[in-house]
Amino acid sequence: MKTNNIFSLLVVFSTLFATSRSLGQSEGLTSSPYSLYGLGVINQTGIGNSNGMGYAGIGIKTDTEINNLNPANYSLIRANSFFYDIGIKGEYNNYSNVGNSEAKTTFNFASFAMAFRITNGLGVGITMVPYSDVGYSLLGIQTNIEGSKETFESNVTGVGGLNDLRFNIGYGVVEGLRVGGSISFLFGNIEEEEAFQISSSTFQLNEATNYSGVRLGFGLQYDIVKNFTIGSTVQFPTSLKGNLTRSVLKTLDGVDISVEENEGDTAADFDMPLELGVGMSSVLYESLTVSVDYKKNYWSATGQSENIGRYMDQDIYALGLEYVKNPKGFKSWERVRYRAGFNYDNGNLAINGRKIHGFNFTTGVGLPVGRGSNSMINLSYSYGSKGQIQNILIKEDYHMLTLNLSLEDRWFRKRKID
Repeated sequence: MKTNNIFSLLVVFSTLFATSRSLGQSEGLTSSPYSLYGLGVINQTGIGNSNGMGYAGIGIKTDTEINNLNPANYSLIRANSFFYDIGIKGEYNNYSNVGNSEAKTTFNFASFAMAFRITNGLGVGITMVPYSDVGYSLLGIQTNIEGSKETFESNVTGVGGLNDLRFNIGYGVVEGLRVGGSISFLFGNIEEEEAFQISSSTFQLNEATNYSGVRLGFGLQYDIVKNFTIGSTVQFPTSLKGNLTRSVLKTLDGVDISVEENEGDTAADFDMPLELGVGMSSVLYESLTVSVDYKKNYWSATGQSENIGRYMDQDIYALGLEYVKNPKGFKSWERVRYRAGFNYDNGNLAINGRKIHGFNFTTGVGLPVGRGSNSMINLSYSYGSKGQIQNILIKEDYHMLTLNLSLEDRWFRKRKID
């Protein structure tokens, strides 16, 4: 593929990604009730093989695909190679509490990435993934009318989310030691609508909060021996600036009597925590890769809280396995990659003193595309659960499918003609 064709594809898919995110907000990019809090549900899906390996990969050393979990790995990109990855996902969610249950399905673009080498030991890349998704609907909320025993019902809906546009750079300091840095541009908006009716009078409140900010990151990888690598990452704390737009519509006996609009109000900033991660990976018998990660997010230090809960420090554990019979095999079936993983998250929000924890099991397969190339079709499945049926909490079970086209193109190579 020619270079100009590559950049044309990049423009097309990045445009599709941004468009799908904006259009999807009208219906919600998720349907989780837990997206009501903060910036919404934090996205876990990654790029390429990590979706099938429990989202582990801080210590994975690879020069055949994009590892966006540690910027240090970008230093291993091969000469004349250009990698790009396009991902989509579909999710089926089932929610249940003491009284009833409900099921919903959502579908959306999941990721877009590209990476290439600048010079020996220096590689760069750009990734675009959802940082968080919002999509909740609360119907029939009963509220007492002040000064009386009567009540009224209101409906509250929210859609939106934040995007993470990240620039990564990795450099090989010496043989076996790699460092990397990243700069993230976080941006997006969350829209909330509340409406209720009392007799023939109605009230409708619309609020749209736009968030934006910059975040810096750092990564390191070190090969203790040829097939055993350790890695670490840090995402530094930052504050996202908020800008609020509000409109209010009131009607009496079906006639509009008041329309109020406030634009450009300053919303409360949202503080992002210090995030630390460590990981290791080992390749056994040239066929089996084992990856283990641990992440600690210091939410308590932000001092933030929600109306019915408060933020607490978060621990995330991930384990991933990948098996390939012969990565350099002549037959395509020998190069098929089989993956499995597990991820546990003890949650960052406590409601009534109970943290909302969750877990998921993942599995996946990487299907090689052609020969003489590292292009791969990555298909992953995840089953997960979050929350519990107790008090006001809701248990959420979900099934998710992700499809990533992880492709490699070759630059500046002379073709041999016999």
